[in-house]
Amino acid sequence: MSNKEFLKKVPRNSTFPVRYSAVHFEKSSYVNNFDMKIAYLHYHLKPGGVTTVIRQQIDAVKDFCEILVITGSPPTDVFPAETIVIPGIGYSQPDSDLPPPEKIAQAIINAIHDRWETGCDLLHVHNPLLAKNKNFLKILSVLRGKNIRLFLQVHDFAEDGRPWSYYTENDYPADCQYGVINSRDFEILIKTGLKPDGLHLLANTVSPFKTEGGKKIPKEIILYPVRAIRRKNIGEALLLSLFFPNNETLAITLPPNSHRDWTTYDDWKKFAHHHALKVIFEAADQYDFTDLVKSAKCLITTSISEGFGFAFLEPWTAGKTLIGRNIPDICRDFSKNDIHLDHLYNQILIPVDWFDIHQFYEKWKACILKNARRFNIKISVSRVDAAFKTITKDNCIDFAHLNENMQQHIISMLINSNDIKKQILKLNPFLANITRLPDHHNRISHNKKAVVASYSQKAYQRCLMDIYSRIVQESVSQQIDKQVLAREFLNPETFSLLKWSDDDV
Repeated sequence: MSNKEFLKKVPRNSTFPVRYSAVHFEKSSYVNNFDMKIAYLHYHLKPGGVTTVIRQQIDAVKDFCEILVITGSPPTDVFPAETIVIPGIGYSQPDSDLPPPEKIAQAIINAIHDRWETGCDLLHVHNPLLAKNKNFLKILSVLRGKNIRLFLQVHDFAEDGRPWSYYTENDYPADCQYGVINSRDFEILIKTGLKPDGLHLLANTVSPFKTEGGKKIPKEIILYPVRAIRRKNIGEALLLSLFFPNNETLAITLPPNSHRDWTTYDDWKKFAHHHALKVIFEAADQYDFTDLVKSAKCLITTSISEGFGFAFLEPWTAGKTLIGRNIPDICRDFSKNDIHLDHLYNQILIPVDWFDIHQFYEKWKACILKNARRFNIKISVSRVDAAFKTITKDNCIDFAHLNENMQQHIISMLINSNDIKKQILKLNPFLANITRLPDHHNRISHNKKAVVASYSQKAYQRCLMDIYSRIVQESVSQQIDKQVLAREFLNPETFSLLKWSDDDV
């Protein structure tokens, strides 16, 4: 029986754990002598970023550890480890009752002891600080009380522009080990009260983009390989397309998944159609992804917020140049690893008299103060005003601070007036050569080598095993101060309406 056939026979709504065997995988991928017993825990194993990371972690440690995966919903495809499904740790559904946290915690403990009589050395939990399951922190608290050693790897913070995923009433788990994927988050969590011996930096591994076997598509394209959610700053990619020197077509690969992002995405599609912009939306539905990468003159990013920042690393592995916006607090990790990204810009300046700056200020201020209340922190109006003076210095503002309606207004002005286009080029001269990198062959070669050296599977394996080894030998007493965490992320000087919802302010 194939794994897919096996999965079809498993009840999806059972309250009790359901076991998925790894017997369909080659035994040669496992070794006889294991040093550690590692259990992984996540809300689901649906295709996506965290599931990909879990797969990579399993692949990295499978020759050194025994492995079990515990999840709230089953994998949709073949998974490289034995998997237990406990529905009570999956995403909460509106108006649905979840089993008591104690019951779910005991089901997790039972699953671990069914696998190993003496229990596991470590329970590696992914993304626990997002309120995807309203009982999840209570479940972790019970597990901690039962002396289960927890390693909590944070990929995303609710405080970083996701207020709808915030645990308002619960403290974050205390006296357990934490992990983050970039040095910005590491430094922030140290400020919140975590200790250096209880916090671990685990950068992701990078799987090279493939172009072998790909074929050219019948268009000259510049590729934005992204799911077009709001923080990916789609409007700025459209603005840049007005400056492509050879009239190339912008290709955006994927639509958003959530209703929260779909409305603005659909507005951008209508806007682009109305103005006859050279852009392909949902390009991955029309062309094979390998073909898109192979055909692209270069790849682009205009994102204003990233967790790890794959977009800054993957293009070089395919022998392609990356152009677009820099994110300094993310890209500094890459610069330390000798990846050269100094050609990326930090802002696109727009004169404040090109739109209603007073309307912007009121909306921007209201959105900041509303989100401060959501996280139960205080930000004074005087601090907001001081930040506003900073972001509008010299009567200009970064295009990425604006919401979609304001961005569309600016792009319409550029389309309809050569004088406006000349003014924006004077303020942002790099736009005249946005796709041209004089030393691009050397830069591609250098960055490709640097990415492979620092973010290979072997480097990842060494880092992960070192972290596991330290965690199983050390205990720690620590607690995150949630208000400090919220204040670190909710910074008026970097506050963008694209990242924080402004639809009801």
